[in-house]
Amino acid sequence: MLHRASETFPTDIRVLELEPFFKRERARTALKFGGVVMADALLLRCRAKVENRRGNVAEGWGAIFLADFWAWPSSVVEHELREEAMRQVSIEYAKAISSMSGYYHPIDIFIESEGELKSIARRVCQEMQLKEEMPFLAALVCASAIDASLHDAFGNVNGIDSYLGYGKECMRDLGYYLGEGFAGKYISDYIRPSYSHEVPVFHLVGGLDKLTRSEVDESDPKDGLPNCLEEWIELDGVFCLKVKLRGNDLQWDLQRLLDVYAVGIECNRRLGRERIFMTADTNEMCETPEYMVELLLKLKERSEEAFESLLYIEQPTHRDLRSYPFDMRRLASIKPVLMDESLTDFEMYELGKQLGISGIALKTCKGHSMCMLMVAKATEEGIPYAVQDLTNPSIALLHSVGMAARINPIMGVEANSRQFFPEASKAEMEVHRDIVVRQNGVLKTHSLKGTGFGYQIERIKPLWQLESIS
Repeated sequence: MLHRASETFPTDIRVLELEPFFKRERARTALKFGGVVMADALLLRCRAKVENRRGNVAEGWGAIFLADFWAWPSSVVEHELREEAMRQVSIEYAKAISSMSGYYHPIDIFIESEGELKSIARRVCQEMQLKEEMPFLAALVCASAIDASLHDAFGNVNGIDSYLGYGKECMRDLGYYLGEGFAGKYISDYIRPSYSHEVPVFHLVGGLDKLTRSEVDESDPKDGLPNCLEEWIELDGVFCLKVKLRGNDLQWDLQRLLDVYAVGIECNRRLGRERIFMTADTNEMCETPEYMVELLLKLKERSEEAFESLLYIEQPTHRDLRSYPFDMRRLASIKPVLMDESLTDFEMYELGKQLGISGIALKTCKGHSMCMLMVAKATEEGIPYAVQDLTNPSIALLHSVGMAARINPIMGVEANSRQFFPEASKAEMEVHRDIVVRQNGVLKTHSLKGTGFGYQIERIKPLWQLESIS
């Protein structure tokens, strides 16, 4: 599956074990995005055991939601079948990586096993006799927790912060991955040497979310957490808001942006803050970019302040850029447009640029390895990037926030599991409260310390209820 690297390093790792664990997590309140509503999700945690060339052995961990609603929307394959297929791909990919021989850097394992991942996804769908193949984005989600566990284990086994393993002491230069223009350059040239002390956090305003206390009623949870945007701002001080729109109902979307801005700025002014920031996401529901052009022009006409608060728009149209190659230049001239679901490899990155997309959305669910390479390429080319999540809970949350704190994203990081899946991070909150709980609109990273990704996993793991596949 993998060819041997031309360069070797004492820090290279050999995979000894990969063990997936799955746990069903129920949403506190349903999350609506695009045309779907997610009320629960299957959380994959993965334990990696590795050995380096010095003979040292250590473990690492990764996690992600197998969110088929986002990664594999389908009208012909039922949710339960899509989720089961993703579960099987995760298991089979872990087996494949476990069976490899030789020592490698984690990025080499991920990048060079891409073909194997595609083959596994294709085979699983054929064996299940599904009516369509799993898209590569969903396969990336399946592999991402495994990839993360190897990066964490890589740091742990070498006694270093994993992010310090991306320089010339531990891996080949970027020319191997990104072409001659990157010869002599390393990922370490494009990331921070240590974590930012704090990162602004984006609060998600879902399509079903209530905005004010007047909307709250007996149907809402009574667990001590807020039930509307107004209460969330008062409690967490959030000043960055990601607004989910319909993409096919212009008046509703316009009013939603105006209402969210009005509530957001009023509540923040009571906290002494004079400005808020918003982003907008239709989850590909727009038939053409012109819908969003019209929406933005009407928003500017109705409220210059609300318009100015918008940092960027997530790609409004279908993720298949080859079948739907819309020119985004007019929209991008009004507000930056970021590519998200389409961004699965460098070929799609280049196609997005050709179509006039302004920037990219990084998600750990597409693979930590790919994110690190994308950061280098985008930074070198002056392409802005955001760090978004998949409603990441547990150590998936710690991983995503930690990554955002080591790079330079637009404004901050998305982290909405506190709103929708708070129970899934109860163990992590015992050790990383200032990441799980937002204060004054930011997440503080002081608890990320030690080797690997800084999870302090030995303090967290005893609090988990792990359900092995075996």
